[in-house]
Amino acid sequence: MNAHLEKAPARVRRDFGAAPLDLAVVLGSGLGALTQSLSESRSLAYDEIPGFWATTVAGHGGRLWCGRLGGWRLLVFEGRYHLYEGYSAAQAARPVELAAALGCRRILLTNAAGGVREDLRPGDFMFITDHINLLGDNPLRGARAHPFVDLSRLYRTDLFAPLSTQAACLGIALREGVLAALPGPSYETPAEIRMIARLGGDAVSMSTVPEAIMARYLGLEVVGLSLIANRAAGLDPGRLNHEEVLAQGRRGALRLGEVTRALIGCWQAVASPVGD
Repeated sequence: MNAHLEKAPARVRRDFGAAPLDLAVVLGSGLGALTQSLSESRSLAYDEIPGFWATTVAGHGGRLWCGRLGGWRLLVFEGRYHLYEGYSAAQAARPVELAAALGCRRILLTNAAGGVREDLRPGDFMFITDHINLLGDNPLRGARAHPFVDLSRLYRTDLFAPLSTQAACLGIALREGVLAALPGPSYETPAEIRMIARLGGDAVSMSTVPEAIMARYLGLEVVGLSLIANRAAGLDPGRLNHEEVLAQGRRGALRLGEVTRALIGCWQAVASPVGD
C-alpha cells in the first residue's frame, strides 16, 4: 500500500467498523445519488481520511460512504480524482488502494462518458469490456513490485449477459463496449473522436482506466459501467458542456442504483474466474 495511506484504513474503520466489505464502488460525475439507495449508511469526508484530498470538480461530492445494498456491505466513493486536476494516474487510483487495504475484493467503477458508437445514446449504460489508455500515464509507473500486469482479462465480462437480462427487465438499455480514456479537461475534438472510433473505442471518458489498472494489480475483480451522458464531439450539432453531463448523471443515478442491485445479484450467482 502507498505509504501515504498507511493511516487511512484505521481511520475509516473507526467510523465504519471492521465488518467485511463485499464491494467497493467509485461514482462518476453526477452519480452521487446512488448513495441514497444505501441502507444503514454512514459517510466520511475525503479530507478527513489520511492521504486523501477534498474533491474540486462539480458533481463529485468528495465523501466516502458505507452501507448495505442487495444484501452486501458496500464502500462507496462519492467522487474521484482526475489527471486534469493535476494528479498522477497513481494518485487518481488512491481510492482503489484504500478499498483493497480494507479487504474489498470486488470493485465497480462508474463514469459519465461520451458515446462514440452510433447506438450509444444519452441515458444508456455501457458495460465496459476493455479500454484504450490514451492518458499518457499509468498508475504502475515507478512501481517496483511486479509491475508487468496482464490486462487481457481485466474486466469481468462474464457478468454482462446476466446483467443485460436483468437490466432489460428493469427497462434499462445496457450495451457493452470499449472505453477510451483521454486526459482532459477540454473535451475531445471531432478529429480525436474519429481516431477513437477507428481504434475501436465505443465511448470516451477522462477517468476510470487508472483505477481499473490498479484494481487488477491489487487482485480485485473489476466491473466498469459508463453512463452515456452525451454524444461525443462532432456527432451532434450542439456544444458539449459539463452542466449537461451532470444533468444526465443525476437522471441516471437512481437507475444506477437499480443496475448495481442487479449486478450484485449476478455477482453472487457466479463463481470468480479460474486463477483470479
